[in-house]
Amino acid sequence: MPVTVVRFNLVAPGAAPAALSARYRAAVEMAAYADEHGIATVQTEEHHGAENNWLPSPFTFAGAVFGATRRIAVTVSAVIGPLHDPLRLAEDIAVLDLLSGGRLVTVAGIGYRPEEYGLFGVDWQRRGRLQDEVLETLLAAWTGEEFSYRGRRVRLTPRPYTDPHPLLLVGGSSRAAARRAARLGLPFFPSAHLPELEAYYKEQLTAYGTEGWTMMPAAETPLLHLAEDPDRTWAEYGGHFLHEARTYASWQSAGVRSAVRSGATTVAQLRAEGVYRVLTPEQCLAQGLQSLVLHPLAGGMPMEEGWRSLELFARRVLPALAE
Repeated sequence: MPVTVVRFNLVAPGAAPAALSARYRAAVEMAAYADEHGIATVQTEEHHGAENNWLPSPFTFAGAVFGATRRIAVTVSAVIGPLHDPLRLAEDIAVLDLLSGGRLVTVAGIGYRPEEYGLFGVDWQRRGRLQDEVLETLLAAWTGEEFSYRGRRVRLTPRPYTDPHPLLLVGGSSRAAARRAARLGLPFFPSAHLPELEAYYKEQLTAYGTEGWTMMPAAETPLLHLAEDPDRTWAEYGGHFLHEARTYASWQSAGVRSAVRSGATTVAQLRAEGVYRVLTPEQCLAQGLQSLVLHPLAGGMPMEEGWRSLELFARRVLPALAE
């Protein structure tokens, strides 16, 4: 059975605070609806300083989702590790792990936008070393034992719910990220379907004498929207998909590889490309995808249209998958 995911990044170009507040509440309500109907995971992410209001605080959002749900996991993919104080991050993740009963999945990346580092006064050139410190601190802090941190001895409480620690993966598309994951014995989450990088990670596990595994995106991981009439939906709402695709593409350098990277500059190109797909329930079932990633509020999508997509998925796709 495919993995089922509902993704939220809360993009809302030009939204006033009241409208943005309504979207945040709608996203939590959608997560609760997804939980009730058996969707496996809510996926969210972190970006800062975006004019279109891209979500900057994924753990705060995750806490709201956990408070409204009972079973669904939340994957933060990814947290930009070097932008966070390591001790505070360890505490925040531990509390969310306790609150959710172990439903939090954290993918730690280093990001790809120097301007985000500039916003927080963090040295872009030191991002690799900072990421090492973050990951090493998280693993040490979650043991509940005293450890050395920046020249002093510290011990953090409370301990997380999950033993030995909350699920933590290292994300990225570089060999440095794969080596980092292998050295620490952490799972590796490539940012795209990259078999050669997975093979390198396994080589590094052997070299370091550690154990780990990969959670690699499938060869096809499109972002989905469900509609009775895809032609009408593309005509009315294609601009929302294009806005998000163009924003995301503008942030990524040539060396960054992503499962949802688009090169489209028009709605027609975006539709033909297939990174974003508007499908009927029957078409969705016929795709044969390993991961079904629903994106109901993509690019500032009107909330009522987002609900239509989610409800179609719940009523007519999930039951067929179960059968």
